[in-house]
Amino acid sequence: MTTSNAIIKVTNLRLRTFIGFNIEEREKMQDVVINIEIHYPASNAIREDNVDEALNYKKVTKAVIQHVEEGRFLLLEKLVSDVLDISSQHPWVQYARVTIDKPHALRFADSVSLSLEYRKP
Repeated sequence: MTTSNAIIKVTNLRLRTFIGFNIEEREKMQDVVINIEIHYPASNAIREDNVDEALNYKKVTKAVIQHVEEGRFLLLEKLVSDVLDISSQHPWVQYARVTIDKPHALRFADSVSLSLEYRKP
């Protein structure tokens, strides 16, 4: 059986962090909503049904949670880049995309979001 990449999606991971450069943003934690998509070849995991042959999304998510909750970020671009780096660290990752929403960042908008992608060279 020929298979394509497995696609892991972590949807609406809701965390709090210091994000922004305005004084009130630097003093008070804010909500962020993180969406992560990771592609990796899953042929071995499918064939062998072996945990060691699968990408451990729980480990990735725990690393993201720790980094975001313990960090301080001036720019959404930096936060998204850091989460993308964590999400694409495993050597099997072929592609990753991270989108982070900052709810209520603008007065008349539900949120502002930024996305970045990684493709294995």
